[in-house]
Amino acid sequence: MSLKKARILVIDDDSDVLTAVRLLLRPEVKEVVTEKNPEQLPALITSSEFDLVLLDMNFNASINTGNEGIYWLKRIKEIKPATAVVMITAYGDIDLAVRSLKEGAADFVVKPWHNEKLLDTIATVIKGAGTVKTNEQMNKGYPVGATGHIMLGESEVMQEIFYKLSKIAPTDANILILGENGTGKDLIAAAIHQQSLRANGPYIKVDVGALTESLFESELFGHKKGAFTDARDDRAGRFETADGGTLFLDEIGNINLQQQAKLLTVLQNRQVTRLGANQAIQIDIRLICATNLPLQELANENKFRKDLIYRINTVEIVVPPLRKRKQDIPLLANHFAKIYAAKYFKPNTSFAASAIEKLQQYSFPGNVRELQYTVERAIIMTESELIEAKDLLFSPLENPLTETEDIAELKLSTLEKNTIMKVIDKHNGNISRAAKELGLTRTALYRRLSKYEL
Repeated sequence: MSLKKARILVIDDDSDVLTAVRLLLRPEVKEVVTEKNPEQLPALITSSEFDLVLLDMNFNASINTGNEGIYWLKRIKEIKPATAVVMITAYGDIDLAVRSLKEGAADFVVKPWHNEKLLDTIATVIKGAGTVKTNEQMNKGYPVGATGHIMLGESEVMQEIFYKLSKIAPTDANILILGENGTGKDLIAAAIHQQSLRANGPYIKVDVGALTESLFESELFGHKKGAFTDARDDRAGRFETADGGTLFLDEIGNINLQQQAKLLTVLQNRQVTRLGANQAIQIDIRLICATNLPLQELANENKFRKDLIYRINTVEIVVPPLRKRKQDIPLLANHFAKIYAAKYFKPNTSFAASAIEKLQQYSFPGNVRELQYTVERAIIMTESELIEAKDLLFSPLENPLTETEDIAELKLSTLEKNTIMKVIDKHNGNISRAAKELGLTRTALYRRLSKYEL
């Protein structure tokens, strides 16, 4: 169906939003109906046929407060399952909006939107394209532009991150990226910049956690000649250098409260004053921050100012550890194998099934970074075109097991077997007492003894 023939229903409790959407859509579609009260939704979609519903995520209604959009989405799908629904959301509700896709929404748009983008989204959904994917590689990977790297992942959690990136990257929202070391937070920051409207501007990365207190202001805000002993020339800080582009502050959770106060002042005023200078300089940046601290720990006001968290955290992205996305391990391992086989002039290398199984059983405390180094080591050391399980050696820096322990010790079945043996030994072979301590019947314990050939 073409946009000109479409009938659209818009549900939002904000009169200004309804007026703006009505004025935008009226010349583009056959009919646009607006409604402030979501309680009228069932009657509206029952009495009329709409090709698309634009539905706000939050209302002032008392029904399921905070998740009203999900509630009304479900009601629409119950009454008219074929009706396409596009959710309207604010930055802070993007996680909820992504969840709405699983409940049947076709797409979502973020307030404030660009009119052209909203029209494109509506047109795409009405034409039957369903969920908009702005990146051709989104099914398995997300490009990171000039860096030459790609974020890979076909797991559900990574697909959600890719989709979230496609929505927030074109905005100027401040982003906080959370995740363990080695999960790829820097790749996500670079991807946001490369997919943003500032892609042609500078991308400046600063490891603020590594800056000493004396260097913090000079590095970030710049200095005038003579401001301190080694200040031999005027120097622009990272904020100035990033003007018109993106500033990525890595390990933001490691700066002290005094540094946080100085950073907050700059972000509030959108201007910096170089050390030794009196005149403030206006800055225009998009801010991305990252930390390996959990948000709950970051919210401890003895360590981090809450007003700064709100300033840097318009939208947060939580990057999962590799152990929670094991489906992606074969994809990542083969990607790294291809890179290092070319680097070290080795033939095309593949993984035996036993090698993939070993990789997926390992917990990877060092995450993707550890997997990368593990594959690189295997490529260097193996003489074969097929990497076997024995060729994979995990780093003793990350691996909690000793080299003589087998990874199978982590299996639940092995833990159960070892526990049974220890309890039976403790009771000198008395099956009744052992079964009682294990919380099993004698019959259940005998079945396990038979299972493990004990």
